[in-house]
Amino acid sequence: MFMTTTETIPGKELELLGMVKGAIIQSKNIGRDIGAGLKSIVGGELKGYTEMMEEARDMAVNRMIREAEALGADAIVCVRFSTSAVMPGAAEVMVFGTAVKYK
Repeated sequence: MFMTTTETIPGKELELLGMVKGAIIQSKNIGRDIGAGLKSIVGGELKGYTEMMEEARDMAVNRMIREAEALGADAIVCVRFSTSAVMPGAAEVMVFGTAVKYK
């Protein structure tokens, strides 16, 4: 599935099918939490959290793609990500865009 942050795809005429989205709420585990606490003492990247958020984004994107495929889409334009803390230790990752079909 082709995805872009732009509103158009050069050389393609698009038929809008509708908004599609994917979301996941991801919580940290005790191992990542302990490691992050130790890392915060000396500074630097919290790799466990980085990996957790990358996995969450991938899962949210896959859910959005499934929605787009169910509509018969060829691509998704105007793709945007949003994150928020929903409770201590848990974050929501949401991705959304417009499913389109090539004319």
